[in-house]
Amino acid sequence: MTEPETFETLRPLLFTIAYEILGSAADAEDVLQDSYFRWRDATGVRHPRAYLVQIVTRQAINHLRSVRRRREEYVGTWLPEPIRTSADAGHDVLLAESVSMAMLLVLETLGPTERAVFVLAEVFGHSHREIADMIDKTEPAVRQIAHRARGRVAGRHRRFQPDADTSQAVIDRFLRAVDTGEVGALMDVLAPDVVQISDGGGRVTAARRPITGAEPVARFLLKLARTWMTGMTVEFGTFNAHPALLVRSGAGDLDTVLLVELTGELITGLYAIRNPDKLRSADTVRRLEIAPHPR
Repeated sequence: MTEPETFETLRPLLFTIAYEILGSAADAEDVLQDSYFRWRDATGVRHPRAYLVQIVTRQAINHLRSVRRRREEYVGTWLPEPIRTSADAGHDVLLAESVSMAMLLVLETLGPTERAVFVLAEVFGHSHREIADMIDKTEPAVRQIAHRARGRVAGRHRRFQPDADTSQAVIDRFLRAVDTGEVGALMDVLAPDVVQISDGGGRVTAARRPITGAEPVARFLLKLARTWMTGMTVEFGTFNAHPALLVRSGAGDLDTVLLVELTGELITGLYAIRNPDKLRSADTVRRLEIAPHPR
């Protein structure tokens, strides 16, 4: 197998690692490109998979350190860049959980090294010794970092993702309630602690702060339906292995990707990405892979 063929075979795995560390598809692609050049110029590589995972991890950590300041200065709430995934991606529960908006936002609270260690250990199944070699730290140090990262993530409630038929039924009820303007009907499909987060990045109009609670979220959505959404069309899609709604202008331009996270038959999270920079590759279906590291 040639170098380009080997890299393309490993691309879904490498992209998933980089994306989960960075939360940005564009940044992940930059890391993969740089990692490919480094691998191409290297000599004596006996295990391409292990070498590329190591290079991608190190490059992703360095890249995350360089963009942290920009995210801290971001206008409004920063959300991860949504990635379009295949309709069956949600069948892999671990994958769906690890790339969900809720989990990626939790990972934003970790430092770059903590985040990489957590992702490699908890999602991809690497041992502390393997991770130590990847990030050039001792095994005891990695064990301590992993323990600290797990503790910071543990407080997050693991969401249950219903099957596709249930998701479709809930979203249909959600859209009918928005269309008819019935606050009560809309609140019936929203969890009491539902959160709605918008990301316009200062480029377009968007709520600057998260909105929490069924009634506040319902009233916010109905106000949007009466004003901003007039003349818009809505279509279904799958992003980050979760159901999503794509809102397009009358001219067909993509305006918003709204990711919908559910627990049972209730919507627990609505994540509206409107920043045009984060919608440029919204029509590209990404192949993700979290195959465990072979022992």
